[in-house]
Amino acid sequence: MAEFTFKNKEGVTSDIEFQGNAITGDGNYLYSRLKPCFYKAQRIDIIVSFLMESGVKLLVKDIKAAVERGARVRILTGNYLNITQPAALYMLRRELGDTVSIRFYNVPNKSFHPKAYIFHYEDKGEIYIGSSNVSFSALTTGIEWNYCFDSKIHPEDFEHFYNTFKDLYENYAYEITDKALKEYSERWKKPNVLKDLEVYDTEGSREEPETVQPRGAQIEALYHLEKSRKEGWDKGITVIPTGVGKTILAAFDSKPYKRVLFVAHREEILIQAEQAFQKVRGSGKYGFFYGDKKDDDCEVLFATVQTLGKAEYLCDKCFPRDYFDYVIVDEFHHAAADTYKRIIRYFKPKFLLGLTATPDRLDDKNIYEICDFNVVYDVRLKEAVNKGWLVPFRYYGIYDCTVNYDNISYVHGKYDEEELEKELMIPQRGDLVYHNYSKYNCKRALAFCSTKKHAEYMAELFQNRGVKAAAVYSGTDGEYNLDRREALEELKDGRLQIIFSVDMFNEGLDVKNIDMVLFLRPTQSPTVFLQQLGRGLRTAEGKSYLTVLDFIGNYKKANLLPFLLSGQKYQKQIARSYSMSDYEMPDDCMIDLDFQIVDLFKRQAEQEMSIKDKVNEQFEKVRQLVSYEFQRSVPTRVDLFTYMDADVQEALKRNMKYAPVPNYLNFLAERDLLTEDEKKLLNGKGAEFINMVETTRMQKSYKMPLLLSFCRDGKFKTVVDEDDIYYSFQEYYERGGYKVDMIKDQSSAGFMTWGKKEWVKLAVINPVKFMLDKHPNCFKKVENGVIGLVEGMEEVVGNEAFVRHVMDAVEWRSVRYFAEEKR
Repeated sequence: MAEFTFKNKEGVTSDIEFQGNAITGDGNYLYSRLKPCFYKAQRIDIIVSFLMESGVKLLVKDIKAAVERGARVRILTGNYLNITQPAALYMLRRELGDTVSIRFYNVPNKSFHPKAYIFHYEDKGEIYIGSSNVSFSALTTGIEWNYCFDSKIHPEDFEHFYNTFKDLYENYAYEITDKALKEYSERWKKPNVLKDLEVYDTEGSREEPETVQPRGAQIEALYHLEKSRKEGWDKGITVIPTGVGKTILAAFDSKPYKRVLFVAHREEILIQAEQAFQKVRGSGKYGFFYGDKKDDDCEVLFATVQTLGKAEYLCDKCFPRDYFDYVIVDEFHHAAADTYKRIIRYFKPKFLLGLTATPDRLDDKNIYEICDFNVVYDVRLKEAVNKGWLVPFRYYGIYDCTVNYDNISYVHGKYDEEELEKELMIPQRGDLVYHNYSKYNCKRALAFCSTKKHAEYMAELFQNRGVKAAAVYSGTDGEYNLDRREALEELKDGRLQIIFSVDMFNEGLDVKNIDMVLFLRPTQSPTVFLQQLGRGLRTAEGKSYLTVLDFIGNYKKANLLPFLLSGQKYQKQIARSYSMSDYEMPDDCMIDLDFQIVDLFKRQAEQEMSIKDKVNEQFEKVRQLVSYEFQRSVPTRVDLFTYMDADVQEALKRNMKYAPVPNYLNFLAERDLLTEDEKKLLNGKGAEFINMVETTRMQKSYKMPLLLSFCRDGKFKTVVDEDDIYYSFQEYYERGGYKVDMIKDQSSAGFMTWGKKEWVKLAVINPVKFMLDKHPNCFKKVENGVIGLVEGMEEVVGNEAFVRHVMDAVEWRSVRYFAEEKR
């Protein structure tokens, strides 16, 4: 018998002594037989019950080569039991686009288990049929039995198999479009059967230490990032939980770009990022920009925001605005800070990527606006656990009766630090923490404390009881204080059992084997809570879950914790009843609360403010914020949209009568906050016009640049001409993500090359026609222009307050429209 030895780029070696039609694995692997077929066949049809990421990684280069030769490729797979991984489908779409047709079998309540690879050559056909799905082990390392049918030898059998495939493909399946794939991915959970399959599938497909490939969430996010750029976006946010691989994602997405900037606020994050980029991008010139390090002429520069954000470096002499092609801002939830904003506003890259695990408001600032509300990819903690990207948690809510938070001063949304520290550093509480820690056989624990003294106190208490403990915080003035890196190394190798930290490990921690997290201070920020929880959720060999100990007392908003853990939006009715069945926790996660905590949560829900009182509280909060930061005495509509809490804005959708906008002038009048010029607008054409801007229907954004065309050079016109239309529309759709509204329609996709004629035509047949038909009290036809204001508006347009409110209302409608379009 002939001997055949085959080794491919993926490292799969096959020594085949038997070259007959039977393929049985154990050295006689199916992939070795399939690979040459991809380079000869004119048509290829694949039908398998599931596709796994590992198998697609193996086949995708061969399929791509076939397509590039002109071969037609069709793939029919199943979604039964969710074994087909979304990342496998995203990989195919990312590499092959629409050149390959991929469909899901779509007959409910009917099993789908075929496994066949059909190749059509010029003079014959072949079918490899048997037990191998598209997975690495099934195609290479496993015991799988398959058989090859030749159409010349078995014409009737070949014809029957092919015709059956064709019938299933054409009549009992649907195309996996971008929309269908996104929907499948969003509802996909990792099934238990897949967890078992991966035990066998990963053994032979593990990457070499020096190589790395995108996987899971990274594959999905890369596809959406490329799609976003094709749609015209030049910036975007990806929301991926800690431990899923944000930095590796950024490294892969940066590969096509020559000059890359990576910005973070900690040196350690930069060092870890540089190592990740080296693995992904390979050899190249890498440099750092912080402290005394000022590397230049680098392909990838890693900079701290504190150093790069200085005025002496944000200049043409050091870095021209377009110096970097691609800018990455890590831990993007900090981006609302002035130092970050200076960097983001200065540079003009081809694309800016914000990375975060927790985008929702930190310090009452909304980071979405910085990236034009373009959330490219969004996976939260609950989804990541369900998809198997993070380990599940066992959460124990322990009632802390040792602290009465009602006795601690609460000012501007925070407890007084000194008073809180004093209450937390008492023997009874230390005993409570140690007693509960001792119940569980954990090896590496991370505890979050309130202050440096609190961390020192807890480290000393644990050391005195025989537990190897250290405190980590900024500064080195404590007896039990260790350097951050030193403490991490000792925790990794077992010399430490627990670290007591003060905000030093909210970000940039890379210890996979942490198996316990302790919350020793009141949870006040959802962002910080989720960051700290995420420190322990990374997957690691031998790690099946994370133990969480949360010491809960009667502090403010404690009853939000179940909603944070479940990822659900806050609902007053659920909070009041408090039944665990109402909370949709991540798969395999457990929550165990002391009964006193359940009673506490119910009491807090009963005492909750009405929506009307919440609006008043939020308005005053935003008012104080803009007064301090922007020296504005009254918030704009955009301020309210940007800085009001998301849960309050969501509640207002169901209670519009309490919403500040529309009718914002009346809202301000009720609070005696109108200027004299604003008072003149009430109950007249000015208020009517502003209210029209706030409420007019928006299926597209075209009305906004039309309204802006009335306001040129700071003055409000009563008639606009074609030049006004042209300049206003062109300027509006050059703004960040606004261009997506033009690109998504074929009729306007080429707008970047339009002249005055095309812009005016668009305006006349769309917003101009609608405004004249639907708002005759505001607009009229004119002879010497495109559209004009009705009689009686002459005095109104000269009022500075009118112009300001119209511009604000237009901006509010635009920001809200594009934010909701993306979400």
